Amino acid sequence: MKKIKQYLIISSISLIVSLYLFEGYLTFSDHLSKDQILKEQLYEKQTGNKWDTRNKLEIYEELKKNNDKTTISIYPYISLRKNYSIFPLSSISNSETINCNENGYYSIYQSDRYGFNNPDNQWDKKEIEYLLVGDSYTHGACVNRPNDIASVLRNLSTKSVLNLGIGGNGPLIEYATLREYLNTKVKKVLWIYYEGNDLENIKNEIKNEIKNNILINYINDLNFTQNLKFKQNEINEFLKKTLIEIEIKILNDEINYNKKNKKIKYKILKFIRLNKTKKIIKKPLLNNSEENNSEEIDNIKKILTLSRDLVIKNNSKLYFVYLPEYIRYKKTYDNKNYNLVKNIVTELKIPFIDIHKEVFEKEQNPLKLFPFELYGHYNVDGYKKVAETIYKFTKD
Repeated sequence: MKKIKQYLIISSISLIVSLYLFEGYLTFSDHLSKDQILKEQLYEKQTGNKWDTRNKLEIYEELKKNNDKTTISIYPYISLRKNYSIFPLSSISNSETINCNENGYYSIYQSDRYGFNNPDNQWDKKEIEYLLVGDSYTHGACVNRPNDIASVLRNLSTKSVLNLGIGGNGPLIEYATLREYLNTKVKKVLWIYYEGNDLENIKNEIKNEIKNNILINYINDLNFTQNLKFKQNEINEFLKKTLIEIEIKILNDEINYNKKNKKIKYKILKFIRLNKTKKIIKKPLLNNSEENNSEEIDNIKKILTLSRDLVIKNNSKLYFVYLPEYIRYKKTYDNKNYNLVKNIVTELKIPFIDIHKEVFEKEQNPLKLFPFELYGHYNVDGYKKVAETIYKFTKD
């Protein structure tokens, strides 16, 4: 009995020591802050300019002094936090809109009449060559026009292009956007899918699209509409009064968290709590169960089927554009969802444009298409090559 107790004590001590050694490894190998410092150094070396170190709230308050029609890019998924009476699918219209900074400067654009990232006159064209739906990559994070995908397509085709992508969007929000804003002038619809989180957005606790009391109506009732194109004034007021406050609170929380995170006491507390180790353990349990994966696949199949039928009914042509994520090119990558998603798209007879295969795989160093070869969205060259490939596969 005494030997068993000794064995249990030694095993427990060994386990605890191992956990803290692993936590120490994760802490010291965390490259996020190191990467940011490196980005700033490379930006200054390459451009001779200083990295804009202001946070989004600071630049918002500064620009607001000279232009009262300044806003922060508001993402539709924020409406998932509560069951509001309206679910906006765009941001505030006709405003100087601050987006994000991964390249040393903040991307800022003038939103159109519906709050999307387009020159407003694109809505008045007799024929629209492309209409894009997607998340932040489609939105144009974190570059300015004319370097986003839609702008490059606009230049290549010399025709009109509508970009309805917004950061954080998942498949159901994108389908809802098509239902509200697709019109008969559109020739081609580009469904731009990002492998990093589009499936996750359907079930994530914060971005759980499928459970929203308004969004679910787009699946259950083919005649349902919020008539958002005729409610932009209402949307603007709603976003200004409700969601800007939420967004600013989030930004303030991030600022306070970053300040707190720099304090030695907080770092020690996080280490004692094994925060990083717990995160590593929880991730596969939350995201990789076969049951959850099956549910996600069923939902995206249903949403893509509805989208395909809607586009066909509109006499337009639908293309599915598959975008790869940064991590794919940093380590041995096993994305099981790739084949699942591709099989669904193929089964639905939707043309599949594989950006990994057609762009990144052909690069000697794919990381060059990301900001300073570090984690983030695509850089100017990355977006350009993606758009050129889309154009090659879709031009008449």
